[in-house]
Amino acid sequence: MDLRAALTSRRLLAIVRGSDPDAALRTVLALAEEGVELIEVSLSGTDALTVLARAAGELGPGRPLGAGTVLTAADARAAHRAGAGFAVTPGLGAGVDTALDLGMPVLAGVLTPTDVIAAQARGAAALKLFPAAEAGGAAYLKALRGPFPDAVLVPVGGVDVVAARAYLAAGATAVGVGSPVVGDAADGGDLAALRDRARAFLAAVAEDGPA
Repeated sequence: MDLRAALTSRRLLAIVRGSDPDAALRTVLALAEEGVELIEVSLSGTDALTVLARAAGELGPGRPLGAGTVLTAADARAAHRAGAGFAVTPGLGAGVDTALDLGMPVLAGVLTPTDVIAAQARGAAALKLFPAAEAGGAAYLKALRGPFPDAVLVPVGGVDVVAARAYLAAGATAVGVGSPVVGDAADGGDLAALRDRARAFLAAVAEDGPA
């Protein structure tokens, strides 16, 4: 898949991390039904590889899923076997290189200008600014765009609806959102509330430009 193009056009990546595998699967499917086309299943969730494999089977090859929290080469290989279409990492560990070797585009975790240079040199398709809120929020992202005007920056961490608009206005390509959209749904909570939050985020990312 062309991850860069997908992030540019969709502008929202939903991150599912749950303690209940069945609920996590229902969460992925509900997000997809609401029109969230980029979804990551974090490997730090309970039985995440099974959730990823089941969700990939339900959605089919036309809706690639990401595997998140890919730290090691073993993580990347397991995610690939489970059907992940792309990998998301919190930093620049061995999982980045192995995922790329397996043909999976990578949204690689960065924080500093040095990280950005290293991630681009390694062939990352896009850069996950993490943890975004703690790093300085939209103002920090805007500052990074100065030396890296062509970087595909995706802030993750503390991104609510208001922050999503601010990051996009500051030059983010897309935003990555976990608990502010998922809430307790992946732990067995309210799917109706999840759907409402998903619609709110889709509206927020559409307001700042074309979807």
